[in-house]
Amino acid sequence: MSVHRACAERVKPHALAEILPAPMSPPPSISAVADCPPVAERVPEIPTPRTGAPARDATFAAIGLALLSTIFFAMGDVAAKVLTGTLPAIEVAWLRYLIFCLVVVPTVFVARGARVMHTPRLRLQIIRALAVAGSAVLFILGLGHLQVAEATAINFISPIFITALSIPLLGEKVGIRRWAAAAVGFLGVMLVVQPGGAAFQVAALLPIGAALAWAVAAIATRLMSLERPEATLAWSAVIGLIALTAFVPFHWRTPTAGEIGLAVLMGTFSTTGHWLIILAYHKAAASTIAPFSYVQLLFAGLLGFGIFGTVPGAMTLVGGLVIAASGLYTAHRERIRAREARLAAAGIYRS
Repeated sequence: MSVHRACAERVKPHALAEILPAPMSPPPSISAVADCPPVAERVPEIPTPRTGAPARDATFAAIGLALLSTIFFAMGDVAAKVLTGTLPAIEVAWLRYLIFCLVVVPTVFVARGARVMHTPRLRLQIIRALAVAGSAVLFILGLGHLQVAEATAINFISPIFITALSIPLLGEKVGIRRWAAAAVGFLGVMLVVQPGGAAFQVAALLPIGAALAWAVAAIATRLMSLERPEATLAWSAVIGLIALTAFVPFHWRTPTAGEIGLAVLMGTFSTTGHWLIILAYHKAAASTIAPFSYVQLLFAGLLGFGIFGTVPGAMTLVGGLVIAASGLYTAHRERIRAREARLAAAGIYRS
């Protein structure tokens, strides 16, 4: 097996693990391709010709699945926003987790059995699960006060936090270009949030907190990249549900039949979105798929207008475009870094 294929096989499960366990709209996983350990840490192997590249048709199919997933994620967020009008945010998050667990955990157990819960990195699993649950609660809290498009745009700032946290926690070296992209993304958030302006809302800090919590979860995922993604999925779902169950009695309001039905739709939309993105990641590389996640901004704005009659402000539109541009450039840089690493590895083995 070549170094490239070994790295690719590690990246794909890791990318799935970074996305799977979150019963909310995931920010783009644009940095998964940089998660393989340095070449010096791998056992030298004889390089072989690359034969596992996805076919063009498979790549197009993956992009189509990723685009379709953004529609379901946006619909799930819209349903969550509707529910926050009558139910506490933590209860809405709990309902989403409950439905997610009822669908996903039995599926994982049927496929892998009880051994799926075996993990040598329990502390990291707990940290990751709590971070994902915290991200879900903060994002849904933000939805209660912000337009869906606003909350979604701000939440897409998570790659900046991942970049910053990867230095002290992962020992990564971040070049000037990635820092420049992060600065541009931060500028986009400032355009959306408008601190100090008349349109500023303290609630805008909530999706920022959600993005930071998601970044912590992403870093934890990288630190346990050898874990089976099914194990990470099961632990994150179960621990997250337990954590929210501990708090939800203090914020409980008995939902009506209509609210329960809407919660089922919310969970179904979110789970379907994750299923589609999983299929996409099986057909193409993470760096290829991730940029298309930003199309969710478009659907969030359209659904927000169609259901709530809200029109994103000019600064929200401009800021969202700036954030998307920052993320797209970061994805481009990650693809270049991965290619350079493959070439360097091949050069070592040819020498």
